[in-house]
Amino acid sequence: MDWEPLILTFKLALITTALLLVIGVPLAYWLAYSKSKIKPVIETLVSMPLVLPPTVLGFYLLVAFSPNNSFGHWLNDWLGLRLIFSFEGLIIASILYSLPFMVQPIQSGLATLPSQLKEASYVLGKSKLKTVFKILLPNIKPALLTGIVLSFAHTIGEFGVVLMIGGNIPGKTKVASIAIYDEVEALNYDTANAYSLILLVITFFILLTVYLVNGGYLKKFKK
Repeated sequence: MDWEPLILTFKLALITTALLLVIGVPLAYWLAYSKSKIKPVIETLVSMPLVLPPTVLGFYLLVAFSPNNSFGHWLNDWLGLRLIFSFEGLIIASILYSLPFMVQPIQSGLATLPSQLKEASYVLGKSKLKTVFKILLPNIKPALLTGIVLSFAHTIGEFGVVLMIGGNIPGKTKVASIAIYDEVEALNYDTANAYSLILLVITFFILLTVYLVNGGYLKKFKK
């Protein structure tokens, strides 16, 4: 069995999750507290990957990033970026596809906090930035953990989007889900089973950890 697709998969998941955390926290904060008229539109756009077929998103990204398209041509000529059939393209596609898995738990966590908590912080002279990082986020650790783990696990399981954007280039865009598909097509069920079993076990224990931590079971066990 070739371990390269698994290594590439976890590399993609780690980078995507880290970038989603940076993007997701301010976006979730805005969605949780904003009273803007365009808020429903932004919430809809963020949530669309939950119901949109992955191939639809992958197709439009493929068209947008293509050098034959004006946007893709601009990326290639001015920034030197060729995003289709590249690992960088996979990262951008994964961020867009997994965005709701990071944003929605954090948004829900912030929305459930008492408004007095934020107001008291401002009264004590804390800036908005300090209030977010010193007061609000520490009080929604379960929501943060859920967003991080769901984003990571969801990226591991991507197929349609990564196939459309990245194709099947060994060592570059061939992640584990693509490798499983290839092995099944070649009737190599033993190898496909090995890839699948590794992903199954890892995602099971990742999600189990989230439920244990959020349910407080680990603290009970320690006692």
